[in-house]
Amino acid sequence: MKEDTMLSRRKVISGLGASLAVAAVSPVLGADDASNAAETAAEPLKDPTTAYPKPPFKSQSQPWPGLASQMDPKPDHGEKSYKGSGRLKGRKALITGGDSGMGRAAAIAYAREGADVAINYLPAEEADAKEVIALIKAEGRKAVAIPGDLRDEAFCKRMVDEAVRQLGGLDILVNNAARQQQRQSILDLTTEDFDATMKTNIYAPFWTIKAALPHLKPGSAIIGTTSEQATDPSENLYDYAQTKAATTNYVRSLAKQLAPKGIRVNGVAPGPIWTPLQVSGGATQEKLVKFGGDTPMKRPGQPAELASIYVQLADPMASYATGQVYGASGGAGMP
Repeated sequence: MKEDTMLSRRKVISGLGASLAVAAVSPVLGADDASNAAETAAEPLKDPTTAYPKPPFKSQSQPWPGLASQMDPKPDHGEKSYKGSGRLKGRKALITGGDSGMGRAAAIAYAREGADVAINYLPAEEADAKEVIALIKAEGRKAVAIPGDLRDEAFCKRMVDEAVRQLGGLDILVNNAARQQQRQSILDLTTEDFDATMKTNIYAPFWTIKAALPHLKPGSAIIGTTSEQATDPSENLYDYAQTKAATTNYVRSLAKQLAPKGIRVNGVAPGPIWTPLQVSGGATQEKLVKFGGDTPMKRPGQPAELASIYVQLADPMASYATGQVYGASGGAGMP
């Protein structure tokens, strides 16, 4: 009898232990937990070859510099798709050409990663710029609009000073603004055209970096937007392609110069990206209709697809990356 009682007790204790063990490893899902689980569920895989529009595109043109809001189809800058995770919390960024294209995608992403952002743009791009400012503010971040022409050295200095004043400092500089006007022959390229492209694409980053450097502390980042044109130039982009080769080289040269100061310098080299550059004189109508169709993905990229690259290069976690040029060209293998 005594032995039977002991066996029964052992069974009860053993069963109770097993139940407690199961309870310890099995989560109890309340309504909030179930909701959180749904929110953190993995995003379904997306085929990049069919993720965005493919050519043929509608023939269209705009006066330079063009507006993204008037393009058909409108470019995706990550307005609805980019989700931040605090990677740039408390940072202060200045982005030239921040109204559209890669600059706009970077501005949206930076704000959603926790940065305050100042954008520069031409007065003719005010409509696009207002949309970007609203998107930055919607994230609860400080947004600063600084319209003006980067071909003016004095303006470049004022722009940096204004960004520093309104943001309370500066630790990310993105030199993204560019001028691209195709010419079928060098004989069609005027000195005025050539000068405007050089001033926008080469002189402006030079002036802007010089003005910004006294404000940049160790841990700051400078990012230049170069292009596949730097290494595989098109026949009708004689002046633009030169400037992008220059951008690639200033990134690599300046990275060596500033590494001892703890300031990183990197570049982004897009392939064919759907931006106002293309519809405002940067491509022929024949090429525009087929734009991006000759890449392995058979489509142009969207600015949103480069946003994470600009974030990565500004992220303090990428502290060993400097002098690098990150490509995104739909499989073309550039740079």
